[in-house]
Amino acid sequence: MDASTRMKDAMKWMWSLGDYRELAERLEPHAEALAAACGIRPASEVLDVAAGNGNFAAAAARRGARVTACDLTPRMVALGRERSQAEGLAIQWLEADAEDLPFPDDRFEVVASVFGAMFTPQPERVAAELFRVARPGGRVAMANYADSGFLGRISELLAGYAPPRPAEMASPFAWGDPDEVRRRFQGRASSIEVAQRTLTFEFDSPAEGWAFWERTNPPQIALRTMLPEETYQELQARGARLMRELNRADGGRLVLESGYVLVLATKRDRVVGACGVQPPGSGAFSGG
Repeated sequence: MDASTRMKDAMKWMWSLGDYRELAERLEPHAEALAAACGIRPASEVLDVAAGNGNFAAAAARRGARVTACDLTPRMVALGRERSQAEGLAIQWLEADAEDLPFPDDRFEVVASVFGAMFTPQPERVAAELFRVARPGGRVAMANYADSGFLGRISELLAGYAPPRPAEMASPFAWGDPDEVRRRFQGRASSIEVAQRTLTFEFDSPAEGWAFWERTNPPQIALRTMLPEETYQELQARGARLMRELNRADGGRLVLESGYVLVLATKRDRVVGACGVQPPGSGAFSGG
């Protein structure tokens, strides 16, 4: 088994841990914002890549699109199907690797990923695949965590306790750098807009915030299963200090902020007026 396969098997296991649905609820408004920026229209063909339990897929389906959603992790696909059925949304779900999407070229009018494809080991392959399956003139859209704020700092802390990876990989948070996104999309997009935004996590207390993270954050849950108790207690103490350091609230409450970017690109060789896709610069958001 090669290093890439071992890494992806480990990712499937890790992202099956915890109750991702609780975290997804807090991320859903940002998927809605990206769906609104894409200008999705009824009957549009939309693909949600590394979809988690389907925040973006659901937003697109509610707009009348024909939606396919995929994720590497079987548990996420199961959660997505369960959610789609519960909400009465006609979304096709399947297991798929964002680095090797099982779709023909030029298939979808909108190809999007919300805090998902950024975690794959080979970003250049991901960029190539997102654009390959998008139609000429179609949208490639992403929401990606930046390294500024809480999420970047807690991920850096957790990485210090994690075992070595079987292969080198770029930081997922590089996808939150506007210049790096433009570099990865260079030659594939006729236009790229990047807007810098902020995620906010609010809790009644620091203890509630830490408990939330322990039950919903798969990388942290994975470490809890692997580390000796004494070592994990050290991580807990450092994590609690980090939350206090970054807390934006007083009165005993906890408010944590974290930067991210919304990315909206148009695939080259645009066919004007085709596919019901809005033209670049149509006011979705301003570039950062």
